[in-house]
Amino acid sequence: MAVAMAQARSLRVRHARSAVGVVSTALCAGAAAAALLLILGYVVREGAASISIPFLTQVPHPVGIPGGGVANAIAGTGITVAIATLMAAPIGVLTGVYLAMYGRGAFASSIRFLSDVLAGVPSIAIGLFAYVVLVAPFKHFSAVSGSFAFAVLMLPVIIRTTEEAIRSVPVTIREGALALGLPVYATTVRVVIPAARAAIVTGLLLSIARVTGETAPLLFTAFGSQFWELNPRNPMAQLPLQIFNYAISPYPLWHEQAWGGALVLIVVVLVLNALARVALRSRTSR
Repeated sequence: MAVAMAQARSLRVRHARSAVGVVSTALCAGAAAAALLLILGYVVREGAASISIPFLTQVPHPVGIPGGGVANAIAGTGITVAIATLMAAPIGVLTGVYLAMYGRGAFASSIRFLSDVLAGVPSIAIGLFAYVVLVAPFKHFSAVSGSFAFAVLMLPVIIRTTEEAIRSVPVTIREGALALGLPVYATTVRVVIPAARAAIVTGLLLSIARVTGETAPLLFTAFGSQFWELNPRNPMAQLPLQIFNYAISPYPLWHEQAWGGALVLIVVVLVLNALARVALRSRTSR
């Protein structure tokens, strides 16, 4: 009898602890969601009034002249991120494939460790590194140097997501391809990578979203511009940088446009994250 009562008491305690844990996690999740919705709501409220066709199609106007927009900054951000993606994607994907398929021993462990460390390096330090490597020696700011900084920031995300994507491919698929006579490299290229394509694309989209809103590296590299500039070898307008410059200015009109630019940037990041979720869902639904 005493044993049964003790077991019942222990069961009630476990149920109580479980309930407390569930409620605590739900409250934490709700707090995080509320903070995100609060930020989004505030940016929408402040920036929606600035969104218009001229705002999205015009370049900035001088101080005192109404109007102007962020068209050159949107184009500059797109060019810079596209070049960064071309730099980082091949290196990151191939490194991830190597770690997943052949990564054994101290060398592979060192790469994983350094990748994790690089993921935690502040973006401003990466910007300083890009400045030392590509700006100071040539005494010239450029969008390419900004792309280089972005590529360094993207690499850890691409490497780790690619490695996990390759590892998630069932071993039976690899063994079946090998049993049909395909060599290892052909199995990797023709079978394993296509099977993990959706997850690799998801990681790539997340890495792009990671750098799209970065400002600190651009302060030391792309430098910004008030004009149309499509040559990545020259200083180029960047949306995060323009938002930063407008936000610290003393002009109310620029403050309003900074909120409008922030809204555009948030929408872009949300779209990228949504695309990443769609890509991942298409993979898991197969």
